[in-house]
Amino acid sequence: MKHVPLTEAWTGVADCKNCTIRNAVLFSGLKESDFDALHRPIDQFVYTPGMQIYAAGDEARTLFTVRSGLVKLTQYLPDGTQRIVRLLRKTDLFGLDALVQPEYPHTATALHETELCRLPVDVVRDLSRTNGVLYQELMTRWHKALSSADRWITEFSTGSARDRVVRLLLWLCEPEEHARCTLFSREDLGALLGLTTETASRTMAELKRQNFIRETRTNQFECDIPRLQHLLEG
Repeated sequence: MKHVPLTEAWTGVADCKNCTIRNAVLFSGLKESDFDALHRPIDQFVYTPGMQIYAAGDEARTLFTVRSGLVKLTQYLPDGTQRIVRLLRKTDLFGLDALVQPEYPHTATALHETELCRLPVDVVRDLSRTNGVLYQELMTRWHKALSSADRWITEFSTGSARDRVVRLLLWLCEPEEHARCTLFSREDLGALLGLTTETASRTMAELKRQNFIRETRTNQFECDIPRLQHLLEG
């Protein structure tokens, strides 16, 4: 954990004023005077793959912004099986449930090495009451989260196994400049797409054999975007 005191928020190591993702995150519209209220309690954390950020049922006190990496939100069914309901990447805000309910409904876990900023919900709530820009941005983020949840349901939980895997690969490549993406375990891949581990593995192997994707290192892939897109159109 890296705690970010006010003195660092503007002039020190954290340099939140010049943060490379600041224009795309919740506090993009804040002025320097607003940081007196907001940055005193902000912490930065780095999570290694597999580390749990919070568990379903934990007291919801905090919002998180993803600075880098990948996070999965998991819901556990009564029979103990898990379903990954959403992935979160750079600039995404999560933990929004803390604004309206006392407990987190999902378990959040880092899939890649992930850096997060942690925002205490009471500070964000108090500041949003006096800062219309922040309140509007908060509503925008909430709408984005709902839209993203709809997308996961419609794009990643329907269609053939191949189509689900292809859609995920294209989503993972979206922020990248060179059509590269980093995946994760086939078990997680299956839990995300509603497939068995065996089906997820077999589908990935078939895409590799047909040269739609090329594994450059373990779980790191170069993707032929035009050909993958054509698969979905065919």
